[in-house]
Amino acid sequence: MSESSPNSGRFPFYGPQGRLVLVDSALEAVSRGSTTIGIRTPKFAILSSQIKPTHPLIEPSEKIFSIDYHVGATGSGYIGDILQLIDTLRLEAQKHKLTYESPIDTDSLAKHLSTYLHNYTTYAVRPQAASIILAGADETGVQMYQVDPSGTFFRGSGFAIGQAADMALDVVTKEYSADLTQQQAIDLSKKAIEKALGEKPIVETGIVLAGENTFHKIPFEKGN
Repeated sequence: MSESSPNSGRFPFYGPQGRLVLVDSALEAVSRGSTTIGIRTPKFAILSSQIKPTHPLIEPSEKIFSIDYHVGATGSGYIGDILQLIDTLRLEAQKHKLTYESPIDTDSLAKHLSTYLHNYTTYAVRPQAASIILAGADETGVQMYQVDPSGTFFRGSGFAIGQAADMALDVVTKEYSADLTQQQAIDLSKKAIEKALGEKPIVETGIVLAGENTFHKIPFEKGN
């Protein structure tokens, strides 16, 4: 007998081609979110995300988040889901610090988030409609991960999620170099977002530095 849950029968787990239907829907929501970039070199990693225009009287949503002093994150998808995942990461970082009296490494955070998201796919409930890019600096150096709604995660030097992510990632891939300066990486992320959107974006950026092992935000500004 197949495993079931209280929600069994409401939604199909798999589509005709063996794909998880609800996860595909979550990924579709991510693809409509803010264009978001991550770029890593051996010396630093930057996270940049488009600030979508809002009503003139409404302050724009925060897009770059500090998880701990040495780790930052950003995301694309439903903002409520992004904020829940950010809180989950912060809680895990604090629990690790209290338990082991040392900061959590970026790899462990990515794996924790992967497990957390994967649990949503076990039963027919709505997965979190958000992808997260994590960047941190620890004893292993500067690390960067992308974690998707299915719980799948990747480690790498260049990621793009959100609207027209494939086009943005193509720009990053063509111009990436491990020797990029901080400003060159920031400019490249803005260029990739602008190329994807076809207009000058408003971008918020965060950076984590090797050696210093600190993450801080750079106030968003209109693209050049």
